Amino acid sequence: MGFLRNKAGIILTAAMAIAILAFLLGDVVRGGAPFWARHQNRVGEVNGTEIEYPEFNQQVEQAEEMFKQQMGGAVTPQMRTYAVQQVWNQFLSREILKKEIEKVGLTVGKDELNDLVKGPNPSPQIVQAFTNPQTGQFDHGQLMTFISQMNTAGNPAVAQQWEALLEGVRDERLSSKYGELLSNSVYVTSLEANEEYQERNKLANFKYILLDYASVKDADVKLSDADFQQYYDEHKNMFKTQEETRAIQYVVVDAKPLAKDSLAVKEAINKLKQDLIVAKDDSLFASINSDNKYPFTYVKKGQLSPSLDSVVFNVAAGTTVGPFLNNGAYEIAKVVSTVVGPDSVKASHILLDPTAEGGVDKALAKADSIKGLIQKGDNFAALAVQFSNDPGSKNNGGELGTFTRGRMVPEFEKAVFEGKAGEIKVVKSQFGVHVIKIEKQIGTAKYAKVAIIDKVISSGKETLNNAHSKATAFLSAATAQNFAQEAKKLGLEARTASRVSAMDNVLDGAEAPRDLIRWAFEAKKGDVSDKVFETETSYILAHLVNIQPKGTLALDAVKKDIEPAVRNMVKARLLKEKFDKALAGASSIDQVAQKVGKSAIQVENVVFANPVIPGVALENTVVGTVFGLQPNKPSKAIEGNTGVYVVQVNGFTNPAAIPDINAQKKQMLAAKAQRAWGSIFRALQDKAEIIDNRVKFF
Repeated sequence: MGFLRNKAGIILTAAMAIAILAFLLGDVVRGGAPFWARHQNRVGEVNGTEIEYPEFNQQVEQAEEMFKQQMGGAVTPQMRTYAVQQVWNQFLSREILKKEIEKVGLTVGKDELNDLVKGPNPSPQIVQAFTNPQTGQFDHGQLMTFISQMNTAGNPAVAQQWEALLEGVRDERLSSKYGELLSNSVYVTSLEANEEYQERNKLANFKYILLDYASVKDADVKLSDADFQQYYDEHKNMFKTQEETRAIQYVVVDAKPLAKDSLAVKEAINKLKQDLIVAKDDSLFASINSDNKYPFTYVKKGQLSPSLDSVVFNVAAGTTVGPFLNNGAYEIAKVVSTVVGPDSVKASHILLDPTAEGGVDKALAKADSIKGLIQKGDNFAALAVQFSNDPGSKNNGGELGTFTRGRMVPEFEKAVFEGKAGEIKVVKSQFGVHVIKIEKQIGTAKYAKVAIIDKVISSGKETLNNAHSKATAFLSAATAQNFAQEAKKLGLEARTASRVSAMDNVLDGAEAPRDLIRWAFEAKKGDVSDKVFETETSYILAHLVNIQPKGTLALDAVKKDIEPAVRNMVKARLLKEKFDKALAGASSIDQVAQKVGKSAIQVENVVFANPVIPGVALENTVVGTVFGLQPNKPSKAIEGNTGVYVVQVNGFTNPAAIPDINAQKKQMLAAKAQRAWGSIFRALQDKAEIIDNRVKFF
């Protein structure tokens, strides 16, 4: 029987194993991947809605492209981090609010969306995407040009980018509507308005004595575990975290360029200057040789770096100037041409597609015919609706709005900026054949077309090798136990960043590479990095000191951070004892002052809403106590931010009756509504089930 039982157990175990294997294989067949692999590409999840890496990354790349268009140049690590955060915030906001918005039936209609894009008050996202980086102002002409070119170019990537922007505009508007709905549920009573008015206008005149924490030497204060525990228990809410964090000990080996590196870059750009002087194709030469790519277009004073700006507009065409040192780079520039012309132009156009017209020649002939009709008095807007192939502008009568230089393709720009208001021009560009009406030219200034080359001052090979050798030497010797000591031997300093979150790109304010942060969130407590991490100007080595889970941090995790506050708490006990002895039998603050060897200092016109003791510090508890005291009686000892106080009120000055209670209520309502929206969103966020895996991918 025992044999049968043992065998039966084996048979049963084998049968269960086969069943589990069949289940897993069935899972593969049904789902295309086993359950343990399904979430490998999951960037995050909010309330059961997942977002996978391909979709998330596509949105990040679209955001990066917009930043590039706004700021120019290549995508920097900071721009990428900002793009990742923006896409995550949009996903988080959309999913957290989705159910709430669905409950109340909020939507964004087609006309409403169109108004948010093209209307007089466009969405902040549209404004951000189409802000002219040179002026810092929203460029409506650039928006209309983009829509026009997107509709005619047939570029799927651009169309996708535009759809993503529109989706963001919709989400933002729905969120705004929901916020407005909540704001309308907030109110302020007359009692609240009067109380707020009193807090801002009732004046207190009082005396105080201060026993400063600095008057007790740190060496005279012994801190016990019970002291730390008491402070921790009394301030537990301060230690709540919304996400996991890491404590990272790190060493930075400086690899910044030295004087000899700067000299080498200056010599290189001086050689480029001689080549630029004789270059046949100035713009191509500049594009190939410049570290940062500058648009080869007309600029006016104020649009270049200060050094170039002070010279370029005062020299003849053909002159090459520089080098100048600007923001860590040497610059040279060749003035190719100069012109005096308008700052911006308002124009309309009719776009003809050469393919649809049977070729470029036929399109040009048709454009000339349309030009003739306009010159004879036909309505341009009506002809645009009839003939234009640009869906972005034809329904507006061909209007492109007002735009500055550098916003249109070169052929179009040349026609409208070099022509005159009222002229009709026919030009050919990469988009087709345009019949252009120059509606208006605005402003006038001197413009220069400039080919700019810059060379960033970077560390030379020798500088980098020396720094890397130092970093490698430290890496070879460092362990979790001797990390700080080995750093000191090499003349380096080990620092600790105590609250590093998964999407940070800094350590104590200094740049940190993302692969270092990813390592910290994959490593075990006590691990030392097995590689040297690099930034543009440094090498970094890291030691994972602690892992702090989401929620309330343990005392051990915050003990070092709270030590100064705990020391002041213990000092406060000693100073309170001193005050308590002085207060015994004293009927006035001057008597207390005499006993403790201090002077009572008079202050006047302090208000509850601004609890600052002049010349000392912000003291909420002290000033709050003042407004609860009866005049001419010394208070008990009060623990403040700077030390321990005793106060005595001389008197209060009550304000006149509130002049306009409705205005007061309106002002308070605006602030209260804003706080309410933030509080409600935080509450929904705290309630939501959020999984954030971004650190695995970015």
